[in-house]
Amino acid sequence: MYNKIIKLIIAIGIFAYAIYQFVENNIGNGIMLILLSLIFVFLYFKNEFILLAFLRLRKQDFEGAKKWLDKIKNPESALVKKQQGYYNYLHGLMVSQSNINEAEKFFKKAVSLGLSMDHDLAMAKLNLAGIAFSKRRKQEAQKLLSEASKLDKQGMLADQIKMMKDNMKRAQGPSQHYGAGGSLRAQKRRG
Repeated sequence: MYNKIIKLIIAIGIFAYAIYQFVENNIGNGIMLILLSLIFVFLYFKNEFILLAFLRLRKQDFEGAKKWLDKIKNPESALVKKQQGYYNYLHGLMVSQSNINEAEKFFKKAVSLGLSMDHDLAMAKLNLAGIAFSKRRKQEAQKLLSEASKLDKQGMLADQIKMMKDNMKRAQGPSQHYGAGGSLRAQKRRG
């Protein structure tokens, strides 16, 4: 993996050589070199190891995804801000099955750094809502769930959001439905 600055230097060097090829009337070489420089610019914004980890996660290969992410030694210097967000997002997805506290830390960091796509941000907030709900922080879970539903403009997470809302309603139980008295027995005594 090249450092992000090295990728830009390589792209600028290839682009400069492409201009030289245009000056020398080697138009075909110049065009190919410009396309090659665009690959390095693309890899500046989209880290190759994160892309490979996403491909592994699509196949439910958590070990393979972890192996690719472990190749990123120092994410703060090697990745741009949004890619650091995806780095933490992927780690959160992988550890969410085994360690909720660790997953919460990764998802919060991913949300604070930002993610490029609203769908991914909605998924991170949905996971955070599930973690908050499991830790009995219902107000935080409801807030995160409403934010996730606002971000899910295409309705890709609609079923999961609905299921989470139903689970939250079931967990509140019948005491919430009887007003300030708190229980059916207290309401009968008053009436």
